[in-house]
Amino acid sequence: MVVLWIACGLAPAQVKPSGPASACAGCHSAQSATEPRTPMGRALELPGSNPTLQTHPKLTFHKGTYSYTVETRGDQSTYSVTDGKQTISLPIRWNFGEGSQTWVLERDGHAYESLVSYYPAIDGLDITTGDEALSPHTLDEAVGRLLGPGETKDCFGCHSTGSEVNDNLSLATLEPGVGCEHCHEGSSAHLMDALQGHFESAPPKLKELSSEDTSNFCGQCHRTWERVVRGGLRGEGNVRFQPYRLANSRCYDGTDPRISCLACHDPHQNVVRQESFYDSKCLACHGSSTQPPPAKAPAEAKSCRVANSNCVDCHMPRVKLPNGHMTFFDHEIRVVKSGEAYPN
Repeated sequence: MVVLWIACGLAPAQVKPSGPASACAGCHSAQSATEPRTPMGRALELPGSNPTLQTHPKLTFHKGTYSYTVETRGDQSTYSVTDGKQTISLPIRWNFGEGSQTWVLERDGHAYESLVSYYPAIDGLDITTGDEALSPHTLDEAVGRLLGPGETKDCFGCHSTGSEVNDNLSLATLEPGVGCEHCHEGSSAHLMDALQGHFESAPPKLKELSSEDTSNFCGQCHRTWERVVRGGLRGEGNVRFQPYRLANSRCYDGTDPRISCLACHDPHQNVVRQESFYDSKCLACHGSSTQPPPAKAPAEAKSCRVANSNCVDCHMPRVKLPNGHMTFFDHEIRVVKSGEAYPN
């Protein structure tokens, strides 16, 4: 059985984001000002704070003999499924995802992943990514996929901060979204020390990790190479797992900071969507059609003979998930050949 908020004696609406972010702003103003508004900062939202559901008061979807409705009135949202004879309605307590959204529901003390999710690409509902093969035979099964205790803990562990106490799920201590303490373990204790003028307890600087260690760190949520391989996660769906894809790149070097996750992405900022922004990252190792590789480039780093800009357009192709509603840049950096199969 998954112990949820009822057992904790604390309803989700009572949980407030009260982490150290605002206090950390005294020394880290730039990061504290932007990170809470990123997709990571909004990876989990509570009832009443979800603009998507507020602007979509009634969403509907049909699959086979089942009809789904997600209805919002004021600060409360309800997830309902009916077979035309009976209806199961559950309150939406937890909104997972800032763009595309999936909901974790509670019924009879168990946690369920909603069988349908919201996708901005269609501005509506469809089957949750990864659940396309599910074929519910009963109204109970149509609600969603039953989550085991470990999977429930992992879901909250990646989408929130402070959801674990003594290796157990603890929704009473949870803060929605990825906050300071989520990545910078010990930041709360450091904050208390800093208020007394002691700064020696600052968490380690993640930028000092090697590329391999950074990949494993980010892969705790975005999936490491080992986890994807051990889990047998094959096919285009694994394009979501950037650390795995990056490690498969021919230019990947676990000791070279130029291929680190942090070399291209600042986790305190929204992901830059302009392809040309990343040209300088690629040209830190590779030459282009108009300039040779930099002096400190790896010996095997070849120059692109085709272009000198918008590198990712060619070498990190866009891949749609099987449901067609979400598109990712493939982080397996390579020379892409026309008609080639998706490389696992």
